[in-house]
Amino acid sequence: ELAARLGVSRTPVREAIRRLEADGLVDHQPRSGAVVRQLAYPEIMELYEMRTVLEGTAARLSARAASPMELEALRSINAEMARAVEDAARLVRLNRQFHARLLDAARNRFLLRAAASVENTLLILGPSAMAAPERARQAVEEHEAVLDALAARDGQRAEAAMREHMERAQLTRLRILRQKDEAERD
Repeated sequence: ELAARLGVSRTPVREAIRRLEADGLVDHQPRSGAVVRQLAYPEIMELYEMRTVLEGTAARLSARAASPMELEALRSINAEMARAVEDAARLVRLNRQFHARLLDAARNRFLLRAAASVENTLLILGPSAMAAPERARQAVEEHEAVLDALAARDGQRAEAAMREHMERAQLTRLRILRQKDEAERD
């Protein structure tokens, strides 16, 4: 069915599903086929713990390694985010760009790979917390704190600001999931 819908042969679809299974994003269910995996609460907590560690480290390394041009690009993305708080889709794209550019500025390919794995798993959770305008405004302010630390080349402060940002994102995500669970029970 997927092959027909995508207009490709079955082989690349099978290979893609195998890769998704290997990455832990898809489960193979007897008589149902491949199904997007659901994350249990402990897995969500572990996922955000890893994201906090990785992005905090990226901020610390970026304070040392980011070029002035990269810092300006990050500021520009954050300024665009501030103007886009009512446009959820644009905001989500800009937020992903901000975090991707920060990871790039850290200059560590192993960190990039680990962060990509975490980011892929986060996709299972559904819509981004950035869809909520109040969270978007907070995120822009939190990004500013990270940017100020980066500009000062203060790695410890950059890491602490990014960790705080990730922890607030986690709290928002948990609230969204709790509300979703309550709505499904009603």
